[in-house]
Amino acid sequence: MPGSFKVCVVGGAGGIGQPLSMLMASHPDVAELCVYDLNVSMVPAAGVAADLSHLNTKCKVTGYSFEVSDKAIEKAGECLTGCHLVLVPAGMPRKPGMDRKDLLKVNADIAKNIVEACAKYCPEAVVA
Repeated sequence: MPGSFKVCVVGGAGGIGQPLSMLMASHPDVAELCVYDLNVSMVPAAGVAADLSHLNTKCKVTGYSFEVSDKAIEKAGECLTGCHLVLVPAGMPRKPGMDRKDLLKVNADIAKNIVEACAKYCPEAVVA
């Protein structure tokens, strides 16, 4: 229904996630935005959410921060339940000396963790 969508940006405190979160918070069809990131991110998810809450929009913005060892399927229920759209710019950049195969494994594990949680908490959501 227009104007009542719930959106979650996984990796919402990162370099791609922050402007993406701002675009979602500014969209007139988004009523609720969840900014989801790890507690080791350069900028806390709660800080991004606080900044976005100052936009002159009707969108309710909430930040969710998780430990690196947390499994989304166990911890992200509140964040993901009822989402219509889950955007996933989350991922780890390649470190010096890191093999592409190792990078793929790390980022595939991140995606798997999120997709499993989406299947449980928001199975009708579009995941992108």
